Amino acid sequence: MPEKKSVKLIANNKKAYHDYFILEKYETGIELFGTEVKSIRQGHCSIKEAYVEIRNGEVRVEGMNISPYEKGNIFNRDPLRSRKLLMHKSEILKLMQKVREKGLTIVPLQVYFKGSLVKVEIGLARGKKLYDKRADIQKKDMKREAERDFKIRNL
Repeated sequence: MPEKKSVKLIANNKKAYHDYFILEKYETGIELFGTEVKSIRQGHCSIKEAYVEIRNGEVRVEGMNISPYEKGNIFNRDPLRSRKLLMHKSEILKLMQKVREKGLTIVPLQVYFKGSLVKVEIGLARGKKLYDKRADIQKKDMKREAERDFKIRNL
C-alpha cells in the first residue's frame, strides 16, 4: 500500500489568480541548494513577483525570492537567482508550443513540500482585462454579502 505524502504549503501566489485566468496546472520539482531548502523550511520564500521562462529547452523560474539562511554564511546563494524547474522534456515541449501559439504565459502558483521534496505548482495562464478583474471582484462581493445575509437569518 503506497504511503500518502503530506503536503505543507510554503508560498501562495494570490496575485496570479487575480491577474490571470489559469488554464492548466503542472507540478514541478525545483533545483535548490541546501541552505535554500533550510530557508524554505522556515517559510522564507516569496513568489509574488516571480514568473516562469523557457530558455534553451529548460524551464526556469525568475524573481522567486528565497531569503538567505541566517546560519548559512558562505554557502548562501543569491536570493533572486534563476532556478531550474524539473519537468519531463515532453511537458516542456507542449508548454513551449502553447506559449508560442496562443500568447499565453506561465506563472508560479504555489510552493510546497510534498514529503521531503520542494514542489512548485505552475500554471499556464491568459491575462485578464480590467473588466474581467472588476467582474471577479463583484462576484466575490455578492458571495460575501449572501453569506452574511444567510448567517444573520440563521441566528
